[in-house]
Amino acid sequence: MPKGIYQVPFAENEPVNSYAPGTPERELLQNALKEARSKEVDIPMYIGADEVKTGKKLPLNPPHDHQHLLGHFHEGDSSHVEQAIKAALAAKEKWASLSWEHRASIFLKAADLIAGPYRYKINAATMLGQSKSPYQAEIDSACELIDFLRFNVQYMTEIYSEQPESAPGVWNRLEYRPLEGFVFAITPFNFTAIAGNLPSSAALMGNTVVWKPAYTQIYAADIIMQVFKEAGLPDGVINLVYVNGPTAGDVVFKHPEFSGLHFTGSTEVFKNLWKTIGENIDIYKSYPRIVGETGGKDFILAHPTSHAKDVATAITRGAFEFQGQKCSAASRVYLPDNISEEVLKFVKEDVKDIQMGGVEDFENFFNAVIDKKSFDKIAGYIEKVKDSNVAEIVAGGEYDDSKGYFIQPTVVVTKDPQFLTMKEEIFGPVVTIYVYKQDNFEETLTLVDETSPYALTGAIFSQDRYAIELATKKLSQSAGNFYINDKPTGAVVGQQPFGGARGSGTNDKAGSKLNLLRWASARTIKETFVPATNYRYPFMDKE
Repeated sequence: MPKGIYQVPFAENEPVNSYAPGTPERELLQNALKEARSKEVDIPMYIGADEVKTGKKLPLNPPHDHQHLLGHFHEGDSSHVEQAIKAALAAKEKWASLSWEHRASIFLKAADLIAGPYRYKINAATMLGQSKSPYQAEIDSACELIDFLRFNVQYMTEIYSEQPESAPGVWNRLEYRPLEGFVFAITPFNFTAIAGNLPSSAALMGNTVVWKPAYTQIYAADIIMQVFKEAGLPDGVINLVYVNGPTAGDVVFKHPEFSGLHFTGSTEVFKNLWKTIGENIDIYKSYPRIVGETGGKDFILAHPTSHAKDVATAITRGAFEFQGQKCSAASRVYLPDNISEEVLKFVKEDVKDIQMGGVEDFENFFNAVIDKKSFDKIAGYIEKVKDSNVAEIVAGGEYDDSKGYFIQPTVVVTKDPQFLTMKEEIFGPVVTIYVYKQDNFEETLTLVDETSPYALTGAIFSQDRYAIELATKKLSQSAGNFYINDKPTGAVVGQQPFGGARGSGTNDKAGSKLNLLRWASARTIKETFVPATNYRYPFMDKE
């Protein structure tokens, strides 16, 4: 059979379309939105070679227009999880044996399909199903997913090329095997790119996967699976099931062939999963890999030398893009008293200017939160602020779910740096600001570090390089992604590998080689060309 050492196409970040008035992509996306809204879909599970329809159909509704029906998906039960595991294990040997360049080709083709014929379809699905603006959908469901697929192929080849040195007469080599068993991927509602990356990154390294997406992301997850199928992904490599978490976990975490968890979601759920895996450790054939990116209580810290307008824009974009439903979203801010009034003035002007509504109106910066449960949770925090004597709402604070789950972008100012909205993850459009005395910058660094159990993202704004260095050092464990004079959101694959530690996850850095290494099990091979024929060593000879 022909062999070669192949060079894959060099990965470059997918250009981001602007969707400005008059651009061709604007009209194409608007047409895709109209088409998607005009019909009702019937979404199956994908298990092995089968598209499974159970008849237990649950509705899919846009969060910003919850009376509109996009279609239904077929909910499964524990038997479907068992079927998915069997399908994954049945596909394992053939997929793991497939030459790496053919695995690479499938996912490179998937990237090109999303960049081309599927771009507006997947963006429209993300906009309607998850209530994302055109730009937020473009950078997520199109560009970031394309980047994950292309850069992961490049990282895979770099990993395979990393080989040990060999002494004379010996040839040492490393081969990178997939894990023994199947990988379980649990993906969140808020990023279509994450939903595509978690199962595909493990599959790229030769693993087979059972994938459980959030119910509120299934509308776009179905498009991802269509892309993978058209790209030539063999049956059983990625199996997509729609079951609730406890039902899936009860089957997956009791299976001896469970070999890895790739998770993005809440910290509480991840801790429970880790505990369950630990309790079941004697069941498994091998020690499962556990990779998780979880919550955040992400900060912006302004130094007295920072520019008010820079900080204000970072707050507005960092806290309110996609309604604050990003694990990286800015949710606590520390302002020095010398610029706090000016910063607040700019932020209030921004909030007053923000237009809120459905995603079909491209003038809207701001859309709806994901569902009723999230709406009620965020509204509950707003009511707690209204009842507080140490915090007040200075902008926004209103909410209405009569048509969609709309919550105004809300700015809170507190006198207490330990107030609950400075500490607890809200996952919505609420940002809390604490004003510190400008002479207390170093003390505030300690406050930033110790207030939250999370350590995902954070930002320092300053024109003083000594202050920037001090913050970078003192906050070295406070954020896995640290930004200097920029908002703490918007990590780009290949540029800012993403992940945090402490309560924010295992920091395995999606969008880097570090993550792919977690889905490989290396084997060292030492070959000696001329074996020894005498057990004795020279030191044993007589004088």
